[in-house]
Amino acid sequence: MAKKIHKETDIVFHIRRYNPELDSKPLWKKYTVHVEPGMTVLDGLHQIRETQDASLSLRYSCRMGVCGSCGMLLNGRPSLACNTQILDITTKVLTVASLPNFDIIKDLVPDLTPLFEKHISTSPHIVRNDADEMLNPTGEFYQTPEELTRYLQFTYCIKCGLCMSACPTLATDPEYIGSQALPQAYRYNVDTRDDGFNLRKKIVGSTHGVFRCHYAGECSNVCPKGVDPARAIQLMKRELVLDYLKLKKHRAKSHICSKPEGVERIPEIPEAPPFTVEQK
Repeated sequence: MAKKIHKETDIVFHIRRYNPELDSKPLWKKYTVHVEPGMTVLDGLHQIRETQDASLSLRYSCRMGVCGSCGMLLNGRPSLACNTQILDITTKVLTVASLPNFDIIKDLVPDLTPLFEKHISTSPHIVRNDADEMLNPTGEFYQTPEELTRYLQFTYCIKCGLCMSACPTLATDPEYIGSQALPQAYRYNVDTRDDGFNLRKKIVGSTHGVFRCHYAGECSNVCPKGVDPARAIQLMKRELVLDYLKLKKHRAKSHICSKPEGVERIPEIPEAPPFTVEQK
């Protein structure tokens, strides 16, 4: 089926405005914008600033879906304003608001400070045990193409904050490390050049770490770069569980299979069936 060609039309922008110096709470204002095919939401917002209301505040930079600066809530979906064409998402009304799960600096500008603080907390860089080699390298840290593919997908993150704004866990737990920082921690954990797993697991395995995620998957749905944060978080859970089991491997079998000392079996509970495989 051929793609529908939209004709130019007038679109009503419902924009949530908020100036912390003047407003006690956010309020909605309407603007009518003449939209032509190919016009992005960012183009429309610039038209509003230039012809109707110069006080409208927004954040943007590259205008080509690379920097992640123009993340906004467009018709209820976290999106990048610069690579979202208006007529692809509406032909009547467009609601525009600052990203949820973040405080508002002004109008459409979210405060992404928590995102960057959580990102930094996971040590998102190569950590090495051989400090001397890092300071005075004698060669390269080689890596095969196959080893690169284990984490390449997760390197495409542009820190736009869309994943965190869509996360229901973060909405109820502001301390949750979140779907931006956790995948980046996993990205370095599986990098063959990195030795920082034991450092990061204290953060990612904490109360507000990966096990807070209940796999709603909205972070992956809204990611503009296909990073798939939800997948990385599930893989991180597996890494932590395997690490835990490895640490517990030294325990004797009797500690697992035997009845705890001082605890008596309730009479009505039947005995466990015999082992089906030989116990060593």
